[in-house]
Amino acid sequence: MEIAAYLTAILIGLSLGMVGSGGSILTVPVLVYLLHFNPLLATTSSLFIVGVTSLVGGIRAYSRRQVDFKAVTEFGIPSIFSIFVTRHYVLPALPDHFFTVGQMEISKEIFLMVVFALLMLAASFTMIRSHEPPAVSTRQDRHKKALPLVFLGLCIGVVTGLLGAGGGFLIIPALVLFLKLPMKTAVGTSLLLIAINSGFGFLFSLKQFEYDWPVLLTFTALAIAGIFIGGKLAEKIPSALLKKGFGWFVLVMAIFIIIKELILN
Repeated sequence: MEIAAYLTAILIGLSLGMVGSGGSILTVPVLVYLLHFNPLLATTSSLFIVGVTSLVGGIRAYSRRQVDFKAVTEFGIPSIFSIFVTRHYVLPALPDHFFTVGQMEISKEIFLMVVFALLMLAASFTMIRSHEPPAVSTRQDRHKKALPLVFLGLCIGVVTGLLGAGGGFLIIPALVLFLKLPMKTAVGTSLLLIAINSGFGFLFSLKQFEYDWPVLLTFTALAIAGIFIGGKLAEKIPSALLKKGFGWFVLVMAIFIIIKELILN
C-alpha cells in the first residue's frame, strides 16, 4: 500500500504540472485509503503536500511569465480570510455525528469525504465538457469582474478550509471560462493560488494535529518530481485533451469515494 501511495504522489505532481489542479483530489483519498490517515488529518496533511508542490510549480510558471498576478490578488486575499474563519470556527463547530440513515451513522469524517466527492463530480463534468476557445479578456472586462472574483475567492477558501483542497479544480474553470485566461497562464496562476491557499490553511491548522513528517516529506518530494515531469508533458499534449482526460479520472475517483463511504463502509 505504501509503495502504491508513493507512486501516486508522482501522479499528483503530474496532475498539478499538466492541468494546474487535482492535487488535493488525489492526495486526500490516497492518504485516507492507502496510508490509513484519519480523514481530518488527511485533509490538513494534504494542504502541506499540495501547497509545497504547487509553490514549486508556481515559481516555475512565474519564471516563464505564465502567472496573472491581478487574479492572484483578487482570489488570494479573500481566500486567506475565509480559510482562517473556516479552519478556526466552522470546522470545529461541525458535530461529530450528523445523522443516521438506517443502521449507518453519518459522522463528520464521512460527511466531509462525501462532500469532497460531490465537488469532484461537479469539477469532472466541467472539465469533461468541451468548450470553444474563449475570447481574450479586455481590461474593462477584468474591472467589471473584480467583485465576483472576490466572492469566488471567499468560496474557494471555504472549500480549502473544510476539505483540505487547494481549490485548483474550481480555480481553473473560473480562470479559463470567467476571466478568459489562456490555459497555460491559468495553470501557472492556479498553482500560485493553490500554494497560497494550502499554505495558509496548513499554518492555521499546524497545532491541531501531530504529523508523520517522514511520510509527508517523502510524499512531497515525489510530487515535486512529478510536477516537473507534468510541466514538460504539458508542452507536448493539447490542453483540451489534458483537461478532458483528467476530468474522466476525477469522475472515477469521485464515484469510488461515494461507494466506499456510503456502501462499503
